[in-house]
Amino acid sequence: MDIKNHAILLLSCPDQKGIVASVSRFIYEHNGNIVHAEQYTDTQKGRFFMRIEWELDDFDLSRSEIPKAFAPLAQRFEMEWALHFADYVPKVAIFVSKTSHCLYELLLRQQAGDLQSDIKLIISNHPDLRPIAEAFGIPFYVFPVTPETKSAVEQKEIELLEKHAIDLIVLARYMQILTPTFVARYPNRIINIHHSFLPAFAGSRPYHQAWERGVKVIGATSHYVTAELDAGPIIEQDVIRVSHRDSVQDLIRKGRDIEKLVLARAVKMHLENRIIVYENRTIVFDT
Repeated sequence: MDIKNHAILLLSCPDQKGIVASVSRFIYEHNGNIVHAEQYTDTQKGRFFMRIEWELDDFDLSRSEIPKAFAPLAQRFEMEWALHFADYVPKVAIFVSKTSHCLYELLLRQQAGDLQSDIKLIISNHPDLRPIAEAFGIPFYVFPVTPETKSAVEQKEIELLEKHAIDLIVLARYMQILTPTFVARYPNRIINIHHSFLPAFAGSRPYHQAWERGVKVIGATSHYVTAELDAGPIIEQDVIRVSHRDSVQDLIRKGRDIEKLVLARAVKMHLENRIIVYENRTIVFDT
């Protein structure tokens, strides 16, 4: 894993002249060297978005000094902005139920250095996947959930997440609906994989719905979790072709390949600070 001494700035603001020049000048005047820059303008909304990354080796501001120094520029352009550092390793918690393919994909990619993260723990409502966690040396916690115990269980989970200072929660086919209280505590920090190409076939049993409709492609959608079920900002999607010869089980088998890839891509984008959420959409930079 090539961890660089870089700063990453994500920003959005009303579109106007001089934004790129002013941000670039700020970095230049403090002896920074820009290594990546990407921008996008939503002409319908009149909104500007940017991701810019620069080297810190010769930068004359310390990390703690950058926000204060940048604040006047941000105020001038009415920016919403966030500063990140490329060498920070986010702490991650994975939630699972009984299905293992998405969990395996995340663990293998993290082990291979493809996902810059520290997977602190795995939480489940069933004990089935404990052997996988043990094989990778990751603590595994089981919290059985019933409608009567849901709030109390979530409180225990939150205490555990706070204890480990978790930055990102990944729902790797966790077959429980999180309460609005839980979701509100981690805005744009919970990523889910839905086994359907949203917004079509939302809800349960999407492959059965797809089979009944005779679809020719099936897909998967990874999105941030909001209080409204399967309606959060979409990060990544993909599809695979199917035919009339495929049974429901064939669709499920083929869909699993797409699910694990789409989820892993979405998690990687988040970990690399390539996403800006605006209203209920995401701007995903390719840098």
